[in-house]
Amino acid sequence: MPSSLLIVESPSKAKTLKKYLGPDFEVLASYGHVRDLVPKNGAVDPEKGFAMKYQLIARNSKHVDAIVKAVAEVDHVYLATDPDREGEAISWHLVQILNSKKLLKDKTAQRVVFHEITKNAVLEAIGNPREVAQDLVDAQQARRALDYLVGFNLSPLLWKKIRRGLSAGRVQSPALRLICERENEIKAFVQQEYWSVHLDSHKGRTKFSAKLTTLAGQKLDQFAIPGDAEHADILARLQDQPATVTTIEKKKKSRSPAAPFTTSTLQQEAVRKLGMTTDRTMRTAQQLYEGIDIGQGTVGLITYMRTDSVALANEAVEEIRSYISDTFNNDFLPKNAVAYKNKSKNAQEAHEAIRPTSILRTPDSVKPFLTTDQFKLYDMVWKRTLACQMAPAKFDTTSVDITMGEGIFRASGQVQTFAGFLAVYEEDVDDAEDEDNAKLPLLEEGDSLPVDKLYGEQHFTQPPPRFSEASLVKALEEFGIGRPSTYASIISTLKDREYVILDKKRFQPTDTGDIVNKFLTEHFSQYVDYNFTAKLENQLDDIASGQREWVPVMDSFWKGFSKQLAEKESISRAEVTTESLDEACPKCSKPLSIKFGKRGRFIACTGYPDCDYTRNMGETAEQAAEEAEAPTVIEGRACPDCGGELHIKKGRYGKFIGCANYPKCKHIEPLEKPRDTGVECPECKTGHLIERKSRYGKLFYSCNTYPKCKYATWNPPVAEPCPKCNWPILTIKTTKRRGTEKVCPQKECGYSEVIAPPEAKTAEE
Repeated sequence: MPSSLLIVESPSKAKTLKKYLGPDFEVLASYGHVRDLVPKNGAVDPEKGFAMKYQLIARNSKHVDAIVKAVAEVDHVYLATDPDREGEAISWHLVQILNSKKLLKDKTAQRVVFHEITKNAVLEAIGNPREVAQDLVDAQQARRALDYLVGFNLSPLLWKKIRRGLSAGRVQSPALRLICERENEIKAFVQQEYWSVHLDSHKGRTKFSAKLTTLAGQKLDQFAIPGDAEHADILARLQDQPATVTTIEKKKKSRSPAAPFTTSTLQQEAVRKLGMTTDRTMRTAQQLYEGIDIGQGTVGLITYMRTDSVALANEAVEEIRSYISDTFNNDFLPKNAVAYKNKSKNAQEAHEAIRPTSILRTPDSVKPFLTTDQFKLYDMVWKRTLACQMAPAKFDTTSVDITMGEGIFRASGQVQTFAGFLAVYEEDVDDAEDEDNAKLPLLEEGDSLPVDKLYGEQHFTQPPPRFSEASLVKALEEFGIGRPSTYASIISTLKDREYVILDKKRFQPTDTGDIVNKFLTEHFSQYVDYNFTAKLENQLDDIASGQREWVPVMDSFWKGFSKQLAEKESISRAEVTTESLDEACPKCSKPLSIKFGKRGRFIACTGYPDCDYTRNMGETAEQAAEEAEAPTVIEGRACPDCGGELHIKKGRYGKFIGCANYPKCKHIEPLEKPRDTGVECPECKTGHLIERKSRYGKLFYSCNTYPKCKYATWNPPVAEPCPKCNWPILTIKTTKRRGTEKVCPQKECGYSEVIAPPEAKTAEE
């Protein structure tokens, strides 16, 4: 009979630990969070010291029951949830539940923390348990309460002022602001022309190019040659002049390796190098951390993946250095171990960077046991960790000035003389400029050079690039918005709310995102302010380190926020969603305005409903008139609502069928008949569920009698009643973590049944 119970967050981790701990230990999983705030008003009460009302999370109640049952049978309880604030909070919630059932009398309930799932790390942690750290719990509670107060109070305001169903988040809103501001910069960008002048020459068989940097003693800046005329004038002045090497400057340069991975740099590199989303990166890293059977039992392959520390354990550094010494020449191993400094003031020193649990487990040796994603990510972590302890790369750089009449041309070259860490790993960057790494011939001062070609190149300035997932994570980190563990969820939330879309892997705000951002920046400027958000994050860090109390932090936030909410109740919807246009309606001459509807922004007459003139954004009045001149009539059918003609119309999201009597009759239907699933609508029991697309192309299933019945579900439905709550249908849900399941669409029910396990057995959670 086991005398101890160890509680972890995920079942795949439980399997790994069970093998290490033997028969004295029962290991159970909480399946993540066990309690959350009740989803209604008053869950956080500012009048009563921000008292928080919790309830069990329905889908995890059976796991809590199993834990409760097991605690009754053992003497010692070890809480081994993840080694971060959220993990600490889950441990605290478990203790609260067990105490409320009076199950911990005469028993020890202690916290154990390990940052890697290897036998030594786990046994050492169990040998050194501690109490639950209340400061970390308070920091997590404060974060949860802040997010609740912002979401629960701002979202209804967005419903009233913009559109039903919208929501706002404390950290998502400043992230959305970043994307919208970048879009505004791009729209406001004015292209500027400039020219550069070049000389092509050669010595022996080596060709090279030089660029004009100085003219008549004046250094040339980017816009010194603004147009074709100036460039032609310079070419005429330099034509037929001899070219002579006047100065040669040689330097030795070295480049040091990048620090080992933190959560943020891991996400950035996985996006750039591997083309993985931040969300997929974190899921894959979790699998590598929790343990994979690599032939001789299950073992965690990397350390904990939520960290902002770049520190490495001494034993790990020793192992890496000895691997370098065994595998490479002596030159590749620096005399002393390389230590990296944490930039982040709140990086807990106990935490390490993300590294392999053993550098001796080479990517090739574990490849047969890993999925493609797991291998790609492990390979990258392994190489980055190895490279961080290797010698710098060395380069010889040469700069040559070539005088030609009153102009001086500069040619630069770089030659790698020692690969160092670059033999293993090179960090990628976003939107990189091309570096000039050309190889130059051996030149000497006084050399006369042939002028193979003298020419100009026209250039135009480019707008700033839109954010990719990698550059957005970098910006969030630089501005101090959120923390590494929250970046992936910030990005997922913005995409799920359809505030942004990814176009060619770059973020673009939708009309909805733009209007929500405009509303928040105009009326809640402090709460989307980057400095304010970062300051609040720092205060949460101070709570975690015991330097601040959580209630005063909450209090000062709430006083300002609630006052702002009360002031903004009087704003009208039109104020937020309508912009005036300096253009008269071609139909009735009243002013036109930009309005916001279900399908985004459009141009409409302010004389509505007397005048029904509308057109799409970006469309001129002439284009709209051409489109409207000859409507395509659907032959042999009449509008089912009013008997009028049906026309093929063009809207923001493509063509659709609409009634000719709009706006009196608002009947519309898709041009392509949607696929019928044959499943009866569980709500109205008269319609069928059909496959539709959201405005951004995401599939969902809704009743074909819409708008009479508004029932809809994201997952494909099956005509089987739920065995738990008897809801008439189940849905098919596929995730990387749990595989394919039949799931009850009624959230409060929580029924799920696995049909096909995940691709990788270890991906199960």
